[in-house]
Amino acid sequence: MRPLVWIAIAAALGCRSEQRRAPAPDPQDRETAPADPERAAERLRMVTSSIEARGVSDPQVLEAMRRVKRHEMVPLEIRERAYEDRPLPIGEGQTISQPYVVAAMTEAAKLSPGQRVLEVGTGSGYQAAVLAELGADVYSIEIVEPLARRTKALLERMGYSKIHLRTGDGYRGWPDAAPFQAIVVTAAPPEVPAPLVEQLAVGGRLVIPVGEYEQHLEVHVKQADGTTTVERLFEVRFVPMTGEAQAAR
Repeated sequence: MRPLVWIAIAAALGCRSEQRRAPAPDPQDRETAPADPERAAERLRMVTSSIEARGVSDPQVLEAMRRVKRHEMVPLEIRERAYEDRPLPIGEGQTISQPYVVAAMTEAAKLSPGQRVLEVGTGSGYQAAVLAELGADVYSIEIVEPLARRTKALLERMGYSKIHLRTGDGYRGWPDAAPFQAIVVTAAPPEVPAPLVEQLAVGGRLVIPVGEYEQHLEVHVKQADGTTTVERLFEVRFVPMTGEAQAAR
């Protein structure tokens, strides 16, 4: 079995992700070496040691992960931890997702530039930004209204102004924008929501964590007759999907 990947707040669960740390900088170099406000070197290390080394190989996905400035998406007081391979709290009881999981889910979506993708659970905007870096036409729904407002402003400041954002319950998707070539869900329902399957294009891929006490990341591929084939990737731990998904429990 592959290692458990944690998406809920790591501190609350008392777990720490394994990662390869870069050597501490030489204090004598601090005055001569210029600061890197973009933190590109940290992203490169993160992608090499925490993502590529764990099996993500799509070169476009790896490049997108190198480009998105995760440190701008976390609170100032924890920005020094932005490129650790772990979820981090962002307020409103939510977290920014673990980089490895964002990369693995993006790779599983198998998107091409110009294809339309729905994200259920905007959160910090990290996953949406990575999808946008691939050239996808991104539609994203966030149920927590204060977080949705804040993330919309943040993504616009970061240059991701073409992402379509909506506040609401993502359980029923975004029918007006369907069909989607991919749907990426960042919270776990107990069962796959039927409206999301309906909104997939034929051949489209739904990447979703499923389950309550035991969760697995699954990829559902829609067939011409409306059914899906299912591939189970690995065990995960996501926050539960709220809203209508909770009422259905």
